[in-house]
Amino acid sequence: MTQDRDSAAPPRGSEGPELTGLSSLTSAHGTLSAGRGLLSGVVGFALAVMSLLGVIGFHFPAYLSTPEFRAIYDVTTLRYLMAGGMVVAGAISIVNGVFGRTRWLAAWTFLMLVVAQLLGGPTTPIPDFPDNTPYLGLDFLILDLLGSTLVFVLIEKVRPLRRDQPVFRAEWQNDLTHFFFNHLVVGFVLLITNRVVHGGLGWATNDGVRGFIAGLPFVAQLFLVVLVADSVQYAAHRSYHEVGFLWRFHAVHHSAKEMDWLAGSRQHILELIATRILVLSPIFLLGFSQRVIDAYVIIVGFQAVFNHCNVNVRLGPLRYVLVTPNFHHWHHSRDTEAVDKNYAAHFAFIDYAFGTAVRADRMWPDRYGVIGDYIPVGFLKQQAFPFLGSTESRERSLLPPESHAWQPPGNSG
Repeated sequence: MTQDRDSAAPPRGSEGPELTGLSSLTSAHGTLSAGRGLLSGVVGFALAVMSLLGVIGFHFPAYLSTPEFRAIYDVTTLRYLMAGGMVVAGAISIVNGVFGRTRWLAAWTFLMLVVAQLLGGPTTPIPDFPDNTPYLGLDFLILDLLGSTLVFVLIEKVRPLRRDQPVFRAEWQNDLTHFFFNHLVVGFVLLITNRVVHGGLGWATNDGVRGFIAGLPFVAQLFLVVLVADSVQYAAHRSYHEVGFLWRFHAVHHSAKEMDWLAGSRQHILELIATRILVLSPIFLLGFSQRVIDAYVIIVGFQAVFNHCNVNVRLGPLRYVLVTPNFHHWHHSRDTEAVDKNYAAHFAFIDYAFGTAVRADRMWPDRYGVIGDYIPVGFLKQQAFPFLGSTESRERSLLPPESHAWQPPGNSG
């Protein structure tokens, strides 16, 4: 049935069950109703947790910070951000505690803040530390989670595609786990990628080609690097869909049945590594400048999240040139006309050139996910699925969409 997403129904919020602890909060999903202190409590608790993690990162920078990332940000600014976050979280916990709104959540928030302050708080001194140590990207995780939440949740609320889809939609816990893991192991991913690309392909570089590329203007280099990366990504992405064994890895990414900024994080770690190696190899061989590569990383980072967002953005004729949420949502659709279509990540014209662009009689797809819905839910289960999962066909009948009313633990909706 055709539906104009601009005229979608208003939220179907529900008062929902009375949540009594962190386990019930993190196991449930649905709309957080205003007036009970739950929404503000979640914000305060999240800020307190990130502050505590930040303090721990200050104590062990050699093992919990990303060398490539810490070279960019300013530590003094981070200290001010942490202090501000702790003040906001503390104010929320005190107000909710005084007025008797979700006091259990206010207590947890206050406890996290006390521990963070006892460990040194925003003024925690950073000790001298050696380079070239194994590390987890805790700083990358905290800053990206904070920035992505502020930017993309705001975008989704200002111009939502599906107005009845809550921030805490079904399976948000699964995708948040993917987000945490992918950010924490960034050092491992970079190590493998750099060793394969720089160590294994150095012999294939050509000084003449690299010199020609380096001599191009910045704008020309930027367009070329995005085009090269997207062309390689298109070929790899199409292979993930058309080669049965590779599809088993990529199906994890497609198993999300609702689209938002967090859904793009659902990805198998081996696919993540393989795609980065394939895309970065030609960029390294062609010799693009570091300034151009840095700009490309910003572009790909933004589009990778934005194009999964629950946001109603249309660019008119430019939709035939650039990949937008509208274009990429079709790629994640399980509607018949969308299967194995819209592979490009940046330039939509690549799909139109190869005849793999979706052609439909409506603007947005109706349903998302894998046909047959045979991918298990759960981070570890999804990492194991390509090796242990069933061999069910992608042509099985579809399941009905879940309800968005807040669901207590154990209720799949």
